[in-house]
Amino acid sequence: MNPSAVFITRPVATTLLTVALALAGALAFAFLPVAPLPQVDFPTIQVSAQLPGADPETMASSVAAPLERQLGHIASVTEMTSASYLGTTNIVLQFELARDINGAARDVEAAINAARSYLPSNLPSNPTYRKVNPADAPILILALTSHVVSRGRMFDAASTILQQKLSQVRGVGQVLVAGGSLPAVRVDLNPMALNKYGLGLEDVRSILHAATVNRPKGQLADGVGASQIVGNDQLRRAADYAPLVVAYQNGAPVTLSALADIEDSVEDVRNDGVMNKIPAVVVVIFRQPGANIIGTVDRVRALLPELGAAIPAAVDASVVLDRSTTIRESLHDVERTLVISVILVTLVVFVFLRSVRATLIPAMAVPVSLIGTFAVMYLLGFSLNNLSLMALTVATGFVIDDAIVVLENIVRHREQGVGRLEAALRGAREIGFTVLSISISLIAVFIPILLMGGLVGRLFREFAMTLSAAIVISMLVSLTTTPMMCATLLPVAEAGASSRLGRLAERAFDGLLRSYDVTLSWALRHRRVMLAVAIASVA
Repeated sequence: MNPSAVFITRPVATTLLTVALALAGALAFAFLPVAPLPQVDFPTIQVSAQLPGADPETMASSVAAPLERQLGHIASVTEMTSASYLGTTNIVLQFELARDINGAARDVEAAINAARSYLPSNLPSNPTYRKVNPADAPILILALTSHVVSRGRMFDAASTILQQKLSQVRGVGQVLVAGGSLPAVRVDLNPMALNKYGLGLEDVRSILHAATVNRPKGQLADGVGASQIVGNDQLRRAADYAPLVVAYQNGAPVTLSALADIEDSVEDVRNDGVMNKIPAVVVVIFRQPGANIIGTVDRVRALLPELGAAIPAAVDASVVLDRSTTIRESLHDVERTLVISVILVTLVVFVFLRSVRATLIPAMAVPVSLIGTFAVMYLLGFSLNNLSLMALTVATGFVIDDAIVVLENIVRHREQGVGRLEAALRGAREIGFTVLSISISLIAVFIPILLMGGLVGRLFREFAMTLSAAIVISMLVSLTTTPMMCATLLPVAEAGASSRLGRLAERAFDGLLRSYDVTLSWALRHRRVMLAVAIASVA
């Protein structure tokens, strides 16, 4: 039985299949995402809650504790950490790697709803949650700086313009704005003044709340028609708040300016950003899971001129971190190493075969096998990263082995005077099982890596799968395309060297063979010595 005979006797069909494999791999290469390492999603969810004005102890006891009790009932939680700050609580849940992140998110949402009745009634909004990946660092960080525009206005422009536009870019998963906060009017009350007029904090709060509500104004109507009264009486500047009447004392109004210092400021004065000693607002951009980092960064950079025209002219937007730079260089180095490996392997084959036509066969089989691996990587959802490209580099040596084994056996028959077609059929039939067993044994080496658990197993699984796929494709190419090309391209003349360089190489190989014969004969005559040396080497 000779499975290769079908492909050897049908060179046109075999050539079309080989071209189709190469085209599929080349097309898949264009769509493969680019990343520094394989995409490993950590099932991690962050829960946040805000209670303005509450100190960290109050946040921990009144907000964090009820949430932790309910979140602790969720299955497969390996770690739960919480941190409480002024007015804010953050709880991070780490799940088992095998846990589905979407199912965990539903459980977290249910736990938040169950804890709502135990939370303070004056909590402005329900706690929120989001899926996070601790290993997914920002791909791009922008900084807004200005010597004229205030930090509050820059933060407002970043959150209302840049954040919205950048979130719409293909490949961008999340955009965070930091280094400042939105513009606000700050009212710093004077306790002595409040005590003088017999007022409390709640009195002032209720007046401020009533003054900032945009209420409906009503209508003016008669028997003929009605007119809607439209007006916005919300206060937006510190000067508008100063004349607010908080209470009356002895018939005289007590204004807010008599009780507090009022200024135009920002919501959080403790959030600050600086770049080169200049006030700055930072825009942090994350990618979507599986997105191409290089392509995403290129699209964001192409959008920067348009975004720069949408913000105040006195604001400078600059890139302070770009992860694609190191990724481009790293991948370029690995790709260059891969190309050099293929060239060196081909040259070594040429040195031993000393025939351009014979060397063309493995030189064709190696690129086709490696390019075809890209199609498998695309189907498996892999990316072009340092580990997957390293796997292809390592696979170069394995891929050439299959082609050389088949080629050498067919060349042996040709040197015995057998015709090209018959030599290809005999050689492929004799060596087919050997190539199959070699490929299976190589794949078996990587089975432990495929079965590894934890984070390391997730990272190296893509390496093992890519390498195994390259070996399988190489085996198929060596049993189909390689013998078909041997039946077509191997020279009619007996393999040998007619040129001066070829004759020199032949004499060098003969000398090497004679030296090996001498050393092998000596080793066989002194078996006990060689056995002792082997045992000593192992020990």
